Amino acid sequence: MLKVAKFGGSSLADAVQFAKVKAIIESDPTRRLIVVSAPGKRHSDDSKVTDLLYLCHAHLQYSVSCEPIFRMIEQRYLEICDRLQLKAVLEGEFEEVFSSLNKDIRIDYLVSRGEYFSAKVMAEYLGFTFADAKNLVLFDADGRLNVERTEAAIQAFLKDHDKVVLPGFYGSLPDGTIKVFSRGGSDISGALLAVGAGADIYENWTDVSGILMADPRVVENPRRIDMVTYSELRELAYMGANVIHEGAIYPARDKGIPINIRNTNEPENPGTTILNEKEVASLGESGPLISGIAGKKSFTVITIGKSIDDGRGMIRKALEVLEKYNVQVEHIPSGIDSFSIVVATSEVQPHQLEIVADINAVCQPSGVRIVDQIALIAVVGRNMVYRPGVSGRLFSALGDENINIRMIAQGSDEINIIVGVENKDYERTIRTIYNRFVDE
Repeated sequence: MLKVAKFGGSSLADAVQFAKVKAIIESDPTRRLIVVSAPGKRHSDDSKVTDLLYLCHAHLQYSVSCEPIFRMIEQRYLEICDRLQLKAVLEGEFEEVFSSLNKDIRIDYLVSRGEYFSAKVMAEYLGFTFADAKNLVLFDADGRLNVERTEAAIQAFLKDHDKVVLPGFYGSLPDGTIKVFSRGGSDISGALLAVGAGADIYENWTDVSGILMADPRVVENPRRIDMVTYSELRELAYMGANVIHEGAIYPARDKGIPINIRNTNEPENPGTTILNEKEVASLGESGPLISGIAGKKSFTVITIGKSIDDGRGMIRKALEVLEKYNVQVEHIPSGIDSFSIVVATSEVQPHQLEIVADINAVCQPSGVRIVDQIALIAVVGRNMVYRPGVSGRLFSALGDENINIRMIAQGSDEINIIVGVENKDYERTIRTIYNRFVDE
């Protein structure tokens, strides 16, 4: 058994959190490959180290000294080292970076130092080998991650090293220049290490005990999802339930490596396990009907009446208009006489009049209608396909609460039902669905 364990910023915020991480790792000898983020917030008024590094770069661009901020970062790591009784772990490291602080410093290099310093400290604390991600996580010259080269580099490195700490978030271009992922990219680093090592499981340790079935800001004390498929997670994440970076899902899914979301502050909690569809299929119809509920507010529905003479090509033409204005399409519900295009209000609003005019010009529809202030709510569950009457129960529950459904959509794989309601009914809709399908 081999586990890759990735620890996020909240798990490494201070020396106390570092000690918790060490206890977790040492409690299970199969946790031999570790990925770390930069320290996160210690309290609500605190700053993440990565945010401070971005702030340093912003100061430099305006020729403003960032030394006070940089020394604040340095002091934070030195305090962690002092409390963990680690000597000279980062000796010379901060001065090397400080000497390169100027207007021309590459932002990717500067902000990657948060993870770099964390990994240095953690490796020393655990007695593991430090592995610089610039040598293992490899990008092509165009900035795209090269998964094959990365996997090969990791495998070659692990032939000679059994216990390793890898900094997350960054890698390097072919010329050795540091390249970072988007924020939260340490999740991807962990997935890549799991794939390269052929791990049996990828543990992602954070400050929540898995994925909840609904937003706790909307539903009081929602249940934890024990097990979810990659497809279900994608649907939930798309609608805003973000616990793990989306880019981390693909490498692990493709290799069939389960992901386990765990809480550093509640290590006894089993969290949520993400499995591929084949593994879950062996369980049959066991498990809850609904895996989770997620949603977003503020969408616009553009309803286009089909041409009386010839409606062929209308959807394509309408989509080309939206592409012209760089508006991403979320859903396309369709009927006999009309079809609708659902887009984020923030994207379409600045050009709404021009978009309507262009649609009228190129599509020559029987009419165009705009409805704003729509919330989309996804009810996700792999077992819904096996149970008749789910849609009926859903619509009945909302009807009992006098919630007006403005739109309905369902994926072809039948693992989700999406309803559109008015923004004002967003929270009430989620609570109604949760109470009917989960707490019933």
